[in-house]
Amino acid sequence: MEAWPDDFRCPITLEVMTDPVILPSGHTFERRSIQRWLDGGHLTCPVTNLPLPPSPPLIPNHALRRLIAAVAPSAVAAPVPSEGPAQGRQEAAPAVQSSSSVAALLRLAKSGAAGRREVLESGNAAVLLRHAAAGDEAAARALLLLTLDGDDTRVGLVADGAVDALSAAVRRGGAVAALAATALTSLATVDVNKCSIGAHPSVIPELVGLLRRGDPRERREAATALYELCKLPENRRRAVREGAAPALADFAAVGSARAVEVLGLLAKCREGRQELCKIPGIVSVLSGVAGSGTSRAIEQAVLVLNWICSESNELALEAIKLGAFQLCETLVNDDNCKIAKNAVELARTLETA
Repeated sequence: MEAWPDDFRCPITLEVMTDPVILPSGHTFERRSIQRWLDGGHLTCPVTNLPLPPSPPLIPNHALRRLIAAVAPSAVAAPVPSEGPAQGRQEAAPAVQSSSSVAALLRLAKSGAAGRREVLESGNAAVLLRHAAAGDEAAARALLLLTLDGDDTRVGLVADGAVDALSAAVRRGGAVAALAATALTSLATVDVNKCSIGAHPSVIPELVGLLRRGDPRERREAATALYELCKLPENRRRAVREGAAPALADFAAVGSARAVEVLGLLAKCREGRQELCKIPGIVSVLSGVAGSGTSRAIEQAVLVLNWICSESNELALEAIKLGAFQLCETLVNDDNCKIAKNAVELARTLETA
């Protein structure tokens, strides 16, 4: 039991969860534990201590529950049959099975909101998930369209197993992987989904793998999915542990502004800054982006450069040799106030080196 991941344990009891639920804060707890906390009159998240809305919803973390069950089936009690809309959807119509029917579902999803509701209410989203996991590009495209139908649909798809299927699709590479990564980005725009998706043992490793081996489109979509996921601090640390920093630095070196933005998120945690300092040529990469990137990329590159130079005097001296002072002199007059501010702070850091 001691070897189980911390994500499997309730932050309150430290026991492996049997009925995990997600608070609006994005953190997962054992249902009975968090309910006792709320019933005791507490109005904050036990982890972040931030205020919660009145009578906060407790959203079942189906993805994490399945993961725990997969590791030790006896640890998770049999689920209570759902009486909500999901069960009704599955009984509404028999699911189609053939690839030609998947194409028909794609056409239906493309037809507009009414068509997408029909796919969801017929229970055929499960069919799309199976085909997408098997590498069907049409199924992955249809799922991506379904994720555009609002936050309730996004949460529902994650509860129905979309994360497992999309992770498997990312692993396959190619066009289906790019579509699956984009769908994960869409699902992760909901805060509670960021937690569920990031806690999945395969998603971040598969995205990092795609970032390393994919073509430009696949790498771009993988970086974008990581960007959305790493808005949650816990996921930054997970991404660092899976080796995202070197892969992102390589992508940034060939001109990816999105990769630099993700590096900016990773650098917000100490583990991220330490990993960045270990990457050969990182100062050269960031200096290059700061000298010729887009406005957003320049802002993030200078910010990250300042952080790593603050961590390492050796890197600060390297930055000086590469002309960082001259770069700062140029950027302090930039019309973008964030770039100018970051340039001033970098110059101050370099002056102490």
